[in-house]
Amino acid sequence: MFVDVVKIKISAGRGGDGCVSFHREKYIAAGGPDGGDGGRGGNIVFRVDDHMSTLLDFRYKRKYQAANGEPGAKKRCFGKDGGDLVIKVPRGTLIKDAASGALIKDMSDAEPFIAARGGRGGWGNSHFATPTRQAPRFAKPGQPGEEREIVLELKLIADVGLIGFPNVGKSTLLSVISAARPKIANYHFTTLSPNLGVVYVGEGSSFVAADIPGIIEGASEGVGLGHDFLRHVERCRLLVHVVDVSGSEGRDPVEDIDAINAELSGYSGALASLGQVIAANKCDILPPDSDNLERLRRRAEELDAPVFEISAAAHMGVDALVAEVWRRLETLPPVTVYEPELELDAPPPADPEREIIIRREGDTYYVEGAWVEKVVANVNFGDYESRMYFERVLRRAGVFDMLEREGVQEHDNINVMGMEFEYIY
Repeated sequence: MFVDVVKIKISAGRGGDGCVSFHREKYIAAGGPDGGDGGRGGNIVFRVDDHMSTLLDFRYKRKYQAANGEPGAKKRCFGKDGGDLVIKVPRGTLIKDAASGALIKDMSDAEPFIAARGGRGGWGNSHFATPTRQAPRFAKPGQPGEEREIVLELKLIADVGLIGFPNVGKSTLLSVISAARPKIANYHFTTLSPNLGVVYVGEGSSFVAADIPGIIEGASEGVGLGHDFLRHVERCRLLVHVVDVSGSEGRDPVEDIDAINAELSGYSGALASLGQVIAANKCDILPPDSDNLERLRRRAEELDAPVFEISAAAHMGVDALVAEVWRRLETLPPVTVYEPELELDAPPPADPEREIIIRREGDTYYVEGAWVEKVVANVNFGDYESRMYFERVLRRAGVFDMLEREGVQEHDNINVMGMEFEYIY
């Protein structure tokens, strides 16, 4: 089964909590805090695997979770970092944000890509010792790892795309010019998924050809199988348009050329602008009184595309076709690599007015914002000193002044990111 589009959820590991500990050793009084920091959570890392050609593995598993960091320990021991989760994908896979559809990364190179970073480990209580707070009984919890829903979309990387209507001989041609062994049979839609083959031209010279499943009229609008696989033609540098010049299927080769080109134009203007070489296949069974080849040549001149008379089944004219394809590829730019549209590591734009949001519902005032959420995540509300630290941070940030400007009264309820308090002057 060929799967080329999947939606998955990835979750990086949470950082380990900091440790609350005090040094205990004989003959050493008041050794002080010695709690260690928690370990970093594991990252979600994508890596290209050239042995994969489909996204089938992701059809049955849709959620991927990296390991959490371990908590810190006494004697200032750091917690162990969570292990990274490495996800292998075929070369040419696009990683997109599920919500916006923006491209995050084109996995066309060999470099690993971190799609979600693990949370930082929390500080142990040894970090919070001061001359006035010599025995802090609180530590920071670990930060949560990044979570996001992404779409994996496979666009095969091939230099040459073999296009044409079903049963015109594309798979046979690929099997002749390369070592690929696609399924070949005398019925429509034998090929249900793209096939790749490496074509060796000479010493140190080769290119990759892709047999694209039969495209029919209306494919650009979602008709038939062609719509699902037109995306795999987008990266191709050159198209070899295979037509049945013999008319054995009752089709007209000139009409087929125009129909397929119309579908390419309907799907993408870039596809319509790609250079083409026309392979007039099944010339060995061309009826003597047929004018198909002559009419095809006239139409090809109008399209500025060379025509090669071949018979893939009889291995006739194939070498000349491959030589012309290689000659053209040497003058064309390399395979397209898409630039990212969404930078994951880019810091969010600063917006001081929305950093802390105060809103009122009845007698309850809600304090919200990204900064407030980060502060709450670092507080142990079960410890008195930690709560006092939380109050001081909010007061220094001006949250209390903002509440008073909003008209807060004594004994009103204050909700800070889900934690409720009673306001007392």
